Amino acid sequence: MSVILSKENCLSHYKWGDNCDGWNFVSKANVVIKQELMPAQTAEKLHFHTYAEQFFYVLKGQATFLIENETILVNANNGLQIKAGDKHKISNGTNQDLEFILFSYPSTQNDRTDCE
Repeated sequence: MSVILSKENCLSHYKWGDNCDGWNFVSKANVVIKQELMPAQTAEKLHFHTYAEQFFYVLKGQATFLIENETILVNANNGLQIKAGDKHKISNGTNQDLEFILFSYPSTQNDRTDCE
């Protein structure tokens, strides 16, 4: 049976980084799909995934990515793929919330190495 998911009935809600929120919608060994919210002026730590690739799709705001020492700005209604092994981090340097959908394939569970 198909189920419509929302933030209210997702698999789980979690806090991460600088008081950021996340909602798990799909969590399987081969793929994870989440929605995440970063308040203004927040950032994640630089890290990499050995096996997982990731695709970020920005719903609201502007994301700043640092990928292998290259800075890339991604606006709403645009997405960015990150290859496995690339050191990366996302930040929100604006005064507005940043919301995005994150696809990780395969799962990043036990596949994250922090660099800072």
